[in-house]
Amino acid sequence: MNATEFDWNRTLREQWEFHWNHQIKTRLDGLTDDEYFWSPVPNAWSIRPRGQSTAPMHVGAGRFAIDFAFPEPVPPPFTTIAWRLGHVIVGVLAARNASHFGAAAASYETWEYAGTRAEALEQLQTQLDIWLAGVRSLGESGLREPVGAKEPYPELAMADLVLHIHRELIHHLSEVALLRDLYTHTRSVDIQANP
Repeated sequence: MNATEFDWNRTLREQWEFHWNHQIKTRLDGLTDDEYFWSPVPNAWSIRPRGQSTAPMHVGAGRFAIDFAFPEPVPPPFTTIAWRLGHVIVGVLAARNASHFGAAAASYETWEYAGTRAEALEQLQTQLDIWLAGVRSLGESGLREPVGAKEPYPELAMADLVLHIHRELIHHLSEVALLRDLYTHTRSVDIQANP
């Protein structure tokens, strides 16, 4: 393949797909509900049953809602795996899938957040599948089109949005992997201290 035949759409998709298939997906294997909700610090933001939050805002459409504030406090609160997955599923993927690829409307306020890790991982996989199919549907020419008024920088190309979303996915899901490591190592210390 020479430079004139280079497939930028495939390359952008593979940027995320490689990371998902060779790093993140296996790091999510075995995630438990206890890990999903675990907080290593007091007052971390999470996804909680409705009415159990102390955050300035608690939004969502179902039995569970996400802790939130606008504007975000400085420094921002620490967040659990549940919160981070909720952010990725809704704010990073579902809202963009709705805006750019015809998926159902989605927002922090209207989303039905997952009350278990299994539901969260199912929601994540669904939104990832929609995202990748949407990116694929852009072809080469669609990557050059402006993102438009649905995004903060409407003049940027869709390729810029794809790169941004992939950076967000890598960033936040790596944080989830780190929290899993912290959970495992903290729990093993607790077990050794209190056999």
